Amino acid sequence: MGGIDEVVDRLDGVVAWARANESRVGYFAALYRRVTVEIRSGIREGRFDDGPRIERLDVLFAARYLEAFERWRDGEPTTRSWAVAFDAAESWWPIVLQHLLLGINAHINLDLGIAAVRTSPGGALPALEDDFLRVNQILSSLVDDVQERLSGVWPLLRVLDWVGGRTDEATVHFSIARARDEAWAFAHRLNGLEGADREREIERVDGKIAALGRLVRRPGLLLGTAVKIVRLGELRSVEGVIDLLS
Repeated sequence: MGGIDEVVDRLDGVVAWARANESRVGYFAALYRRVTVEIRSGIREGRFDDGPRIERLDVLFAARYLEAFERWRDGEPTTRSWAVAFDAAESWWPIVLQHLLLGINAHINLDLGIAAVRTSPGGALPALEDDFLRVNQILSSLVDDVQERLSGVWPLLRVLDWVGGRTDEATVHFSIARARDEAWAFAHRLNGLEGADREREIERVDGKIAALGRLVRRPGLLLGTAVKIVRLGELRSVEGVIDLLS
């Protein structure tokens, strides 16, 4: 893949495919495109310590998502973490927030650490940390913005906040900050491994993150009931939701 401009173009392609096929895969893709455009602006405005390095990170990071999407679209096996997210997109019941969290879960908890260690291997990894944190701050701020938009359109979404105070469900307590910290720790573990040992660690984490995704996808009875109530209030079409997230 070329640079970050090509990443944006290919994400546009995913969103266009999702619109044409009325696929909820487009929800995360629309959010991810916004994140990528903001990172591109940050590079151009000098907001990162090393712009070219962050562009390499962005390209390697996005390549994992795009490969996972294309394999799933073409009926080929993909990572277990992404399989959970993409399979949920074929179901009517998950709410928009669940679709977003499933994408974030796979991409941050699995893909980001792998991309980080490939961007700055060996002794170069520690120097990446500050810019790594800045990238995640962009994601976090845009997710907050999206949640406000969703709550404005579907006030019932705030029911989840009330229920969340009474449960420890992954759907409402998913933390981007914690995912970021786990991704950075994962990158350091991979940095100390090579060959088959590194691949085994990636497989182990993929299984762990897929299990977390299943908890987000199918919450327990109390939260599951609240999610169904919220879902019944989400009256927009798939394309309308993509517009809202874009």
